Amino acid sequence: MQADPCSDRRVLAVSGPDRVHFLQGLVTNDVRRLSDGPVYAALLTAQGKYLSDFLLVPDGERVLVDVAEAQADDLMRRLTLYKLRAKVTVEATALKVWRGLGPQPEGAVTDPRDAGLGWRLYAETLDAPPAGVDWDALRVRLGVPEAGRELIPDDSYILEMGFERLHGVDFRKGCYVGQEVTARMHHKTELRKGLRRVRLSGEAAPGTEILAGDKPAGWLGTVAGDAALAYLRFDRIGPDLRAGAAGIEVADT
Repeated sequence: MQADPCSDRRVLAVSGPDRVHFLQGLVTNDVRRLSDGPVYAALLTAQGKYLSDFLLVPDGERVLVDVAEAQADDLMRRLTLYKLRAKVTVEATALKVWRGLGPQPEGAVTDPRDAGLGWRLYAETLDAPPAGVDWDALRVRLGVPEAGRELIPDDSYILEMGFERLHGVDFRKGCYVGQEVTARMHHKTELRKGLRRVRLSGEAAPGTEILAGDKPAGWLGTVAGDAALAYLRFDRIGPDLRAGAAGIEVADT
């Protein structure tokens, strides 16, 4: 077994008899599916904008919350605020996130966003040689956004960022924070912007504005070699897209 540590992740735990019901009323996915394995979900504002995303992983009498380190404190604060009279406890753990490709070791779970992302294992320590995977390149190839890079708190809409394709939202589960806006976007509007995989001819840094001629068309996300993720206006996708000095070809539309 080979595994890489996710040093930019933190593992929280939600325990108590109300843990599933508590999370079910807050997050974008159906938490009852934890009986079948891990669930990908997000917490939104009341206006339907992204706050944080995470993997929920069943672990006996608790649910592990695998979240970006930069978002962990705020997520814990918000979960504690929403707790009210629910019989739940929200706390940090000493667990670390390990990930790899290939045969899945005992206790590991398949990444629920895309099986191509491999497996994740939650342990305080792990005696294994590094897998040496270029995880950014893999994410770009699979079109998977990341917190703080493509997913911007108080700005992003999860449907524009591919959450339906990544199994991160359920449209039949009932109410959760931000559900009304998300459902309306799904059922009544056609998305005009969103995340796309692109190919670069030249160098450009993440965050560079993308222009279609002289018109703003979006911005560049994660860059891995000559491949990247980009947030684009669909009506401005064409042969004249540029990010700084780099030409851009959209790989999927």
